[in-house]
Amino acid sequence: MRPSRMRLSHKIVLVFLFTSLLVGFTVLRTPSETSEPGASPADKAMEDLSRVEYPSLKAIKWHPHFIQPNQTLETLFGNDWTWVARFNRIDRRHVYPGMTIKVPDNMADIRGYTPLPRFYEPARRHDKYILVDLTEQWLGGYEHGKLVISVPAATGRAEAPTPTGQFRISARDQNHTSSLYKTQDDSEQYPMDNAMRFHIDEKSVGYWIHARDLPGRPASHGCIGLYDEAMQKRVFGFPDKPVLLDSEKVYAWAVGEADYEDDSGNLEELEDAPEVEVRGELPRYLPQSPFRR
Repeated sequence: MRPSRMRLSHKIVLVFLFTSLLVGFTVLRTPSETSEPGASPADKAMEDLSRVEYPSLKAIKWHPHFIQPNQTLETLFGNDWTWVARFNRIDRRHVYPGMTIKVPDNMADIRGYTPLPRFYEPARRHDKYILVDLTEQWLGGYEHGKLVISVPAATGRAEAPTPTGQFRISARDQNHTSSLYKTQDDSEQYPMDNAMRFHIDEKSVGYWIHARDLPGRPASHGCIGLYDEAMQKRVFGFPDKPVLLDSEKVYAWAVGEADYEDDSGNLEELEDAPEVEVRGELPRYLPQSPFRR
């Protein structure tokens, strides 16, 4: 009787294993609609950038791309990676497997892309004029109405909005750090390289244009952040070779030594610095990707 019971137990185990393998094979061969690569529908981290709606993109054909393991902007797009980064308002440090980005159907459509007008009438009488469009998450620098600088930005989140209206840069600080916020690992005060203060509110809180991370959506506590991979390498150790240096470029153009004499690198009050216009509302974050079926 003992050998017979052993054979029966073996049969039960074999049936269980065969059934498990059959079910697993069936699931792998016939994925459900929800198993297709894509960010979580709940998307609390807002990692599906195809859901961030920018009005200027209506004129450009694009499709979502789900970032796979070992994929980077460089491996996907070669020398065009900088245009794709700007198109998504994102830096390399924030592109990771599991997120979704926008990719143009034709790369030529985004080389030189800008959502801002090439000529802006309100800036005509100004030597230098800064326009920040919250809806497009973009900053433009104008000289007598002509667009000469055009860069993506990360403005304040809905719960910490960037103030709108007309302002003027009143101070510069090349090596500024936040007195209120720290880096993600809480190791130091958040760096705000190439900072230009454009507003102080009724609570004496200053609002600045400065270097910061760009995650592809509004993300700041009210300031206006621009690319600066040199700052990211210094603070976070990535990327190895900085390329995107918009904050340095805008700082030098707006309040650099060419117009305001030697820069000590510390806080300096300025007079007659460029006017800053902040307009619009935050971009809509769609409940689901426009490409989701």
